[in-house]
This record gives sequence, structure tokens and C-alpha cells, in this order.
Amino acid sequence: MKAAIFETAHQPLAIEDVDIIDPRPGELLVRTVCSGVCHSDLHFVDGAWQLPMPTVLGHEAAGVVEKVGEGVGYVAPGDRVIMSFRPFCGSCYFCLRGEAQLCEDPVNHAAMASRLSWKGKPLLQFASVGSFSELMVVGERGVVKMPDEMPMAEAALIGCGVMTGVGAVLYTAQVPGGSLVAVIGCGGVGLNVIQGCRLAGASQIIAVDVFDEKLDMAKGLGATHTVNAKDTDPVKAVKELTGGLGAEFAFEAIGVPECATQGFSMLRPGGTCVVVGMHPMGSSISVPGPDFLREKKLIGCMYGSAQFRDHMPKLVDLFLQGRLELSSLVSKKLPLDGVNHAFELMKSGKVARSVLEISAE
Repeated sequence: MKAAIFETAHQPLAIEDVDIIDPRPGELLVRTVCSGVCHSDLHFVDGAWQLPMPTVLGHEAAGVVEKVGEGVGYVAPGDRVIMSFRPFCGSCYFCLRGEAQLCEDPVNHAAMASRLSWKGKPLLQFASVGSFSELMVVGERGVVKMPDEMPMAEAALIGCGVMTGVGAVLYTAQVPGGSLVAVIGCGGVGLNVIQGCRLAGASQIIAVDVFDEKLDMAKGLGATHTVNAKDTDPVKAVKELTGGLGAEFAFEAIGVPECATQGFSMLRPGGTCVVVGMHPMGSSISVPGPDFLREKKLIGCMYGSAQFRDHMPKLVDLFLQGRLELSSLVSKKLPLDGVNHAFELMKSGKVARSVLEISAE
């Protein structure tokens, strides 16, 4: 099969022929139909995060089950599925606490390193998915079924950006109706944080970015106010827009420590800043210690605190009801060999999400 190989940071991915195993017990073979190109993938390409290489990147995807291994009962060949980059084991400390998004199953980590090979050597499958490829072998607990009427490109986005962004609001922060919120970063995740705030009934949604194109997208998805941080101090602007008190909730959706500091600084007493972005390895967030005496809170977010088998079908339903906008987030459709162009488009700030159309359904 063809796959995009990531071998060296700061270098283009190369389309190569790679080998893939038949599904083992508990695994399934999925034909990749669509894969989103996410900023998390770019973090590795740009060297902000490291992982063993060579690797097949890609973790936001949807496809069709081609074959199942022994013991698989949840899906059958022909089923349409959304991939999850956080498969659950169902028996660890976190899974038993209802925090499956924090599952760190060592069996799954070992499987990621043994499903692909290239030139006779192991090839890592990124995030249990490795969707920049024509085929994927994944664990049964890493997919969720979807109905026939759900389009594949939009379904792929649910696998990461939508679940993370909407989930950060509804499940991590549990934003109540009428809240005053600020969202720093209007990329693929941040735009879905804005949608989550709209679904939660927030009365004021302030979008912050440095690209006017993204701020325009934010308005179309529910932002009530926009702030271009290139022209205006975002902390000062948010406080002015909220009557001088500051936001009740702030979401940092870029992965820049200084932006998380800004999010914490634009809170009112008792407010909560949710760090959704993927911050560089070795980085730190600096906030004023005395502010914690004002009951300000700084919390993390993994995958929108998603219990994906429960939450993803609800997002599908919201889309099919016309209450969650996904189609306009698919800014560009490209073939598999357009993956490097997709990264360039992301850096330009002119797209919400590029989607690779890897096979016909």
C-alpha cells in the first residue's frame, strides 16, 4: 500500500510503498477514505515534539472496515467507522474511573510499532491510527461506527478536531449556559471550541487570533466578538468586552505557552482557563501565583475528555440535525500526495482544515 513516510523533522513527507499486517485477534483492517491534516501532526513535522522515526503520521480519519481479526464483534466488513487516537483498554485505572481518554495501555503502544514495515524494518503507526496511508490496522476499541448518511470528510474531522474542541467545552470545562467565554486560536480545534460554546448557550463568545480569515470563520460559527491579537492587546480587549471583569472561561487552542498565560490573565476571579493546545516538549506556562487566591483555575484537556464511543455518535447526530457545522471546516480536499501542501496551507492560516481524500468510498 501507499503511505506518507515521516523520516526527518523539517523535511517533506515521502509517498512510499509500505507493508501492513493482516489483522490479528482483536484488530481490524480499515481502508482509509478521508484523513484530516491536523496541527498535532505539524508539531512533529516541525520538530516541536519528537517520536521514533520513521513514522506514518495522521490520526484524524474515517474509513470502511475491510477485514476483521478473530474475536472482533463490534464491527464487520463494510461498516463505516471513525477512528479514535485514544483507544481504550477497558480495564486500567483510568478506564475504570470513566476517564478512558487518559488510558495508557502498554499493549496498544506495542501494537503501534508492529503493524507496519518499510524496506524490511518496523514503521511506527502514529497515535494508533497512521491515517496518511491507504490502509490501517487498528484495535477494535479504537473505532466507532457511524450511519451511512454521514459524509466521510466531515466524519474524519470528528475523530480529532471536532471531538477535542466541542468536548473541551461540554465535557472538560462543562460551560453553563449564559457564560462569557474567550477562545484563543481559531484553527481546526479552536473553531470547534467556539461551536461547543455556542451549543452550550454561552452568551458572549470572544474569538482571538492573528489572522483575519480565521476570525471571519469564527464569526460564522458562533463568535459574538473578535479580537485580532496582532493589532490589540487581547487581555485588555477581553476585559473591556466583558465589562472590566474578564471572561468566566478562556480556552487556549494553539499550543503556545504565552497564549495560555494570556488566557489565565483575561479571567475574572473564579474563572477557568482550559489549555487545549499541544504545547512544545519542555515548555512551561507561567502564571501569577497570587491569582490562585482569587480562585482562578488552570486546567488541562485531553481529547475533550471524550468517552468517544458515547460522545462521537452524539456529534454525528448534531451534524445531521444541522446544529453542528462541519462542511465549511473542510477548506480543501487533496490527494494523499498533497499532504505536504496541506501543511503549508495550515501554516498560512487560510484554512480551517485540509482533508486528504485517499480512496473512494
